[in-house]
Amino acid sequence: MGHFYFVRHGQTIWNVENKICGATDIALTEFGHQQAIETGRKILAEGIKADEILYSPLIRAADTARHISEITGILARVEPRLTEQRFGKWEATARNGEAFKKAKECFACSHEGGESTLHLAQRIYNLLDEIKQESDEKTYILVAHNGIARVVQSYFYDMTNEEYAAFGVKNCAVVRYDF
Repeated sequence: MGHFYFVRHGQTIWNVENKICGATDIALTEFGHQQAIETGRKILAEGIKADEILYSPLIRAADTARHISEITGILARVEPRLTEQRFGKWEATARNGEAFKKAKECFACSHEGGESTLHLAQRIYNLLDEIKQESDEKTYILVAHNGIARVVQSYFYDMTNEEYAAFGVKNCAVVRYDF
């Protein structure tokens, strides 16, 4: 079986302000653009090979993928299933707020105008199943969000609810997953 790479988007102002971005379309900071450029250079320098970059349509991931694509020459296309979880009423609130932490424990409940963790997992697991079927012939780089990173991690590893909630990937980190 093959593998793929996961890259979280570069820094946004809401990352700096410790706010939940969710599906709100928040742009990269100047530093976030620089992180994405450096990630493209790192992928080249480390000899990471991929056939295609799939990215979330949200601007922070799209711009990160664009920078990586321009530097590496790897073709990039939008994959709507990589859109971050819709956190509904929690978007733009503090990431470490007690009420939000409690709400995240309820995997089957939507977040009042948002999306349940189970619905999010369904769309990401379906995408990963498709990538797995192609993994002997094709390698992807997925450029997405921290909420997506949690689901990807849970696809490969058993996690308690606490481990799931605490898991995170730093902005522009490159993580390899083997099937």
